[in-house]
This record gives sequence, C-alpha cells and structure tokens, in this order.
Amino acid sequence: MQSVILAAGKSTRTYPLTLNKPKVLLPIANKPLLQHNLEQLKQLKQLGNVTEIIIVVGFEKEQIMKQFGNSFDGIPIRYVEQKEQLGTAHALIQAKEYISDSFIVMNGDDLYSHNDMERCIKSFEKHDACVLAQQADNPERFGVYITDNGLVKDIVEKPKTFVSNLINVGFYILNKSALDIKIDRSPRGEYEITDIIKKLAENGKVYCETVKDYWIPVGYPWNLLDANAHLLKYIENDIQGEVESNATIKGNVKIGKGTLVKNGAYIEGPVVIGEKCNIGPNCFIRENTTIGNNCKIGNGVEIKNSIIMNNVAVCHLSYIGDSVIGNNVNIGAGNVTANLRHDNKNVKTPVGDDVIDSGRRKLGAVIAEGVHTGINTTIYPGRKIWPNKTTMPGEIVKSDIK
Repeated sequence: MQSVILAAGKSTRTYPLTLNKPKVLLPIANKPLLQHNLEQLKQLKQLGNVTEIIIVVGFEKEQIMKQFGNSFDGIPIRYVEQKEQLGTAHALIQAKEYISDSFIVMNGDDLYSHNDMERCIKSFEKHDACVLAQQADNPERFGVYITDNGLVKDIVEKPKTFVSNLINVGFYILNKSALDIKIDRSPRGEYEITDIIKKLAENGKVYCETVKDYWIPVGYPWNLLDANAHLLKYIENDIQGEVESNATIKGNVKIGKGTLVKNGAYIEGPVVIGEKCNIGPNCFIRENTTIGNNCKIGNGVEIKNSIIMNNVAVCHLSYIGDSVIGNNVNIGAGNVTANLRHDNKNVKTPVGDDVIDSGRRKLGAVIAEGVHTGINTTIYPGRKIWPNKTTMPGEIVKSDIK
C-alpha cells in the first residue's frame, strides 16, 4: 500500500512562522512536523502495510525535498508537484500516475497515530474506502460525517445545526479507481477529496473509523504548543550533554550532545533540549518546553511551555511563556512575554484581517526567524513579530509588528 501526504499548501494562518517555510517543516519536539507522520508510517511499514510514500509538494518544495531526500528509514519517497493550489482532490490527482492500487491519503500538517492508521487499514479490507473521524464538542467548525452503523452516508461542511459530532480529520484509504470519479469545484472554488468520498458513499461502502489514540491538527501557531505538549508525554530520560553538579533535573528530560547545563539551572520535565546549547546558570526551564540546537539560555531566564527553535539566544533575566520562537532569534535582556490577560479571558490574536479567539487562557508571543528584540521589551499576549524585525529598548509590543 502506498501513502500520499499532502504538503503543497502555503499556510497563511500560521504566519509569521510560514512566510518562507512550509508548515510541515515547523518543529515539534525538535523534529519537523512531517517527520512525525513519516515515523508513524514507518510503523506501518514494519507490518508490511506501506511500500512507498508520495509527498505532494508546492510552496517552497525544495526545502522539503532537501530535508527528507528520496527515502525515510528504507521507505522510498517520491515527490510530485502541485503547481497551482486548487484543493485537496486536485493535489491528490497530481499523484495519480504513480499510484498502483490502494493507498492512504493524509494531511501533512496534522499529527496522526499509527494505531489509528492500522485500524483503518483493517476496516478498509472489508469496504470500498475507509475514513477517519474525531468525535468533537464543536462539530459546527468542521466538515462532519453522517453515518449509519459505521457506514458514511453523507458529509456536511460546517453544519449550522447539529447533524453529527464526527468531524473529518483528513485521513482516508482509497482504491485507485476513486481517482476516476468526476467532481465539480466546491463553493469555495476548489476540488475537494470530501466530494470524492460523497460519491463513493452513494455507490459503495465507505467505513468510518473514529480516533482512539490521537489526532492533533496544526492550523494556527499555538497548535504547535498543543502538539509539542502531547509528544513530550512519551519521551524518556536521555542525557547526552554535560550537566554540572549543582544543576537539577526533574522528570523526563532529553539533552543533546555538546550541550552544557550550568550550575543553578533547574529543568522540570518533560523537556527536550537539542545539541550544542548553553543552558544557565541559574535558569528555570519548565515542563513542555522544547529548545532547539545551538541555543543559549542565559542567567535568570525562565521558559515555560514553549518552543524555542535553532540558534536562539534568550538573554539574562527574561521570561518566555506559552510562546513559539523561530530560528536565529535574539531575545534581549529583561524581555517579558505576557501570556495572561488581566480579565482571565481567552487570548485573542490577529490572523489575517480578523482577530480570533485562540481558545487558550495562556498564550504568549509568536516570533518569526531573525528577530532581535531590545532590552526590556514587553510583548502583550498573543502578539506576533514578523521575520527580521527589531524592537527598541523598553518597547511595549501591543499589536503585531510586520
């Protein structure tokens, strides 16, 4: 069985992190998002279920191809290009000539479990197609499956009244013949895989499995924090760097080669720290934090529930909470990312021309690559700083800096 991973889109909802980087390359637990799904497919290969991975690329395709090459742990990788973004079904059709029989289709920017994938494969053996759904409390925000005894009868996009709580998670198993089904553009002008599923549901058996393990969508920058916290649950202690005698390590912590943890540092796992980092002295790294390679975390710094990417310096006496910090960022001394509103309501943040509710009571800053902040900069909750921007000493960031 082949697997097709859709990774061609340009994600504007994850700006400023994806202005010049494919979303599937954003790191979670110090690995690109796409790599986590490749690792799950590797588990299926060991069961004999995956023979080839086809990645549909588009935006900044060279970055993806350079990152993963032509194979992943023995599984061949083939790349096909979607030159124009005309929807998920259009992306899938780009791979048609290379598909030989039955195949998996999955979004490249969501996290799936091989356990759920395996159950779908077993159900597919008895049906014409299989889809994966998640039971949700807010189905009105998604496309939902209407089922009868597990068989899909219809799909309704963002229903205004309740029809089902089974939301589409973008994972399907199909036969090659499904690619011959003719569909029209959807109301938003795109060719959708869900319209193929609708046609199959009319003429055959499409079985709907529900998520038992996990599905984590990454639609916005703060969803990276959700995914990071989930994956850190599974790490084990692995200290490959040097930890000085008066540093404290609590819980499960991974520390890469060449990293030095200085005296007075207190690390409270689960935490992942990459290679060749300089941590401390006298800093506090709190749970659900990932720090990339070649980072420097200075004296008196506190970091909590955050993703710090590669080549980042967080200078002394700074606080980073519930934040995502891109590559090659310098956080000046005495910086504070405010992550809680005074009224305790959910943090709202600009996305495009809208201001949306993040759904999070605590959300700090989203800082893109190459940013340099001045000393004593304060960043309000949910604010974003665009690539290569700077702030002045003592500046208060109340709105996005573009």
